[in-house]
Amino acid sequence: MGEDRTSRYFPDAVDCPTFADDTEWHPLVDGERYFGELDGLLGGAAAGDTVLIAGLEVDPALDLSGKQPNEPGYLALGDRLARLAAAGVDVRVLLAGRVLAASVPWDGLGPFRGNAAHAEHLRSLRPADSDPVLPPPLTGRVLLDFSGAVLGSNHQKTVVTHIGGELTSFVAGIDLVDDRFDATPHNRLRDHGARWGWHDMAVRLRGPGAERVWDIFGERWAETTTLPNEHYLRTILDRRQLNPGEPIGPLEPSPTAKPVDVPGTSVRVLRSRHSRKVDSWLPFRRRQWDNRPGTELHEVFTTVVTALSAAQRYIYLEDQYLEESSGGDQDFELYPYLRAAAARGVKVILVGSGTRDPEDPGFHPKPINRELNPDLQQKLVDRLDDAHQRNVAVYRIENCTVHAKLILVDDVFASVGSANAFSRSMVGADSEMAAAVATTTSLVRDLRVSVWAEHLRTPVTDPLRASLDDLDLALGIFRADWLPDHAPRTCWRAPGSPEGFAPTERALGFVGPR
Repeated sequence: MGEDRTSRYFPDAVDCPTFADDTEWHPLVDGERYFGELDGLLGGAAAGDTVLIAGLEVDPALDLSGKQPNEPGYLALGDRLARLAAAGVDVRVLLAGRVLAASVPWDGLGPFRGNAAHAEHLRSLRPADSDPVLPPPLTGRVLLDFSGAVLGSNHQKTVVTHIGGELTSFVAGIDLVDDRFDATPHNRLRDHGARWGWHDMAVRLRGPGAERVWDIFGERWAETTTLPNEHYLRTILDRRQLNPGEPIGPLEPSPTAKPVDVPGTSVRVLRSRHSRKVDSWLPFRRRQWDNRPGTELHEVFTTVVTALSAAQRYIYLEDQYLEESSGGDQDFELYPYLRAAAARGVKVILVGSGTRDPEDPGFHPKPINRELNPDLQQKLVDRLDDAHQRNVAVYRIENCTVHAKLILVDDVFASVGSANAFSRSMVGADSEMAAAVATTTSLVRDLRVSVWAEHLRTPVTDPLRASLDDLDLALGIFRADWLPDHAPRTCWRAPGSPEGFAPTERALGFVGPR
């Protein structure tokens, strides 16, 4: 059974280990749950433990319990990390960096300018009871990783902890930023005064698979410490180093994680990475990776397209963009594999945002996905005949940014992480990490039920759970003509049909094709 899972969804061409029956893959839907897990773990950290954080963004002012600065008990993440480091915890933080973008005197080129300021702030934090003679405890422990493609970013979002002898790794799409603290029904946040939500996901790994996330962080730390000495302009007259002159040394290899007994489950931790450590339009400035010179990594792409090609019943994909972006590569687009699946009768469901990420350029308010974008129309729908176009359904979630990078296949395969579905993530222009699972258990089905119920905005009672578990019936959520013959056409379209269906609002908005 394990060999069947591996050969069907995890291609041999990908040079990364498979963790069979020994690694827990536990999904966390939305930031409130994820931040709550981190909050609990950090609360138990003590001298000799380790906390490793990598992200596109890490806000030092974030309180992991969701509190605001004016609320009792508020504890900023930056202060918390500084206290841990002062107490003897090995704390290390990797933030995405870009030299030019950090120098532009406005926040219009992604989070990189803010990251440079956040890194400096973290390095300067000193707990009130710390020795004033010693350097601040996070000195040398916060680095800006500006490796990779010219038009890309270091997009991995991971947290690894070794606390009380237990190793836990998180692979996420969720940045450690205050407005990511959200949960269904996504009605607590506001963007320019309008209702706005943030739907996202993370995966917790325990067991030997968690060791791989640690070791990947250690590899990145080592590469970042040997990046060229670059500066950015804080102001026109204030030129500062991106990284300190003496970062702390290499991370030790991962501690051994005790196997978790999860029969019927295989896990892989996958990466995308650019071919060069330092890319440039100027050949003399280019540098190769130190650990594996000239090596680009396409582990996410190769595994995802293998899973899409193996699909027999359905493919469900959540993504922020559902279209291409600059820096991609046509050879690494997913549209041909989605199209081939629809052509052989697989139901292809794509779910995107109803509201843009507020950090993306554009006008406010920013409703999107009111119609099929040119990439979906031309590269997916138009190349199918009329009958097979009916095997595709594209939806948006109203008043919400769908930031989750989730792929489900046939209730057997799932992938969650930082990799978007566009080709710049797949080719490695953006460095990415995803945790994939293939299982004979109910794990993927249970995740599907949880996510679809969230989008339906309905509580999951016992009778409704049975209907959501029934894949034939549940697929009818997305097209009435996908319902089985015995189901009434009102199913999922009227309260009480099926039994227990009690939506509080309509959040799923149909985009196409008609």
